[in-house]
Amino acid sequence: MLRVGAYPLFHFLIIASLTIAGLAAGPLSAAPYESTYRPLPSEDFLITNAVVLDGTGQRFDDASVLVRDGRVARVGNFTIADSAVQQIDAGGRWVTPGIIDVHSHLGVYPNPSVQAHSDGNEITGPITPNVWAEHSVWPQDPGFRRALAGGVTSMQILPGSANLFGGRSVTVKNVPALTYQGMKFPNAPHGLKMACGENPKRVYGRGRNQAPGTRMGNVAMYRQTWAEAAEYREEWAEYRDKVDNGDEEASAPARDLAMDTLAGVLDGEILVHMHCYRADEMATILDMAEEFGYRVSAFHHGVEAYKVADRLAAAGVCGALWADWWGFKAEAYDGIQENIALVDRPQGGCAIVHSDSSEGIQRLNQEAAKAMTRGVRAGLDIGPERAIRWITSNAAKALGIADQTGSLETGKMADLVIWNRDPFSVYAKADQVFIDGALVFDRFDQSKQPLSDFELGQPALAPTTSGAK
Repeated sequence: MLRVGAYPLFHFLIIASLTIAGLAAGPLSAAPYESTYRPLPSEDFLITNAVVLDGTGQRFDDASVLVRDGRVARVGNFTIADSAVQQIDAGGRWVTPGIIDVHSHLGVYPNPSVQAHSDGNEITGPITPNVWAEHSVWPQDPGFRRALAGGVTSMQILPGSANLFGGRSVTVKNVPALTYQGMKFPNAPHGLKMACGENPKRVYGRGRNQAPGTRMGNVAMYRQTWAEAAEYREEWAEYRDKVDNGDEEASAPARDLAMDTLAGVLDGEILVHMHCYRADEMATILDMAEEFGYRVSAFHHGVEAYKVADRLAAAGVCGALWADWWGFKAEAYDGIQENIALVDRPQGGCAIVHSDSSEGIQRLNQEAAKAMTRGVRAGLDIGPERAIRWITSNAAKALGIADQTGSLETGKMADLVIWNRDPFSVYAKADQVFIDGALVFDRFDQSKQPLSDFELGQPALAPTTSGAK
């Protein structure tokens, strides 16, 4: 059978033949460009003799994980006698949920990094919620496969941070596909990428001599735009009321794709992911969210998030953070390596380790290890079973997909990784990666190390005996 990387060609043909849903009649009804993702065929299997971190805060030693029909069926200390179930003896290796990166630009800033591939920032104006990152995603980006070798099973792909309102993000499953829709995580909500602080005022005020040119200009333009979105939303609500009441002469408001996105945020259907470094600005954004009746799902980068950790926890807002990136510009100056651990500390705290990097995404487990180490040195009690949540279940929560993935709980998607050792070791490597119960990467089998079309004919990632990078 013909194969593309590790996958049968027929799978790609099936994906390509699926019908794309048409535009709905109203601006806030079911979105177009729906997911055509279909899980790869999988067999039931039982992992035994493993150290399991389930992503909920529990650790099981000498444990088993049962997968049936692509879903987690059971986790814990048990045995089964079923000759029809494939047995995988972990031999003391570690098993975790698949890693989820909440901040990636794979596909919109793919490799090789050339101008022709620069599709992440629509720098034509500071307010572009009408654009969707998925319409820039190049599924052949070799970065997807490198991330898979690092245990990443899902990710959020975002527009860049040049604009106040940068556009919609998309959550994808890390599988080869002909189109982004074949990767699109089923039923995951869209996100809205926003940016505060230095980036928008630098790009427009200094670079183009237009608003916003200051932080107060940033906030004024946010507020004016949210006010317009609230009015747009109300106009459509009034129109629908008239239609529901039998008014045949009711006239629909003019369609505005930018306002569609913002109205979706106000309705709670689209999640806000906000690039924001300084504590004072995060506080301002939380006040603005309260003013206009929406919520922020996560502040990204947030090198000063530790200063407002209690407020973030009280508001149910996650901090999607780096382990040790700061100081590269003025607003990123006041960072500390305990940032992630301190954001995780309060009751209800939601800390996430993100990449924002085509290289960092390959080693998110080690980034989490750095943050865990600094927290422990500061006197906080952070074990592997807690820290694993920073790259699994907390990430799933921020993306609105925690009911489907992010932890090894009964009924959830069998997105999981078998590591050669403690995943927080500098020597840790992903031996096998499963998505919906299907083996999509095997470090010791080149036929299970998928290549994109762009890579066909190029040297392999690594010898079969040593596995992929």
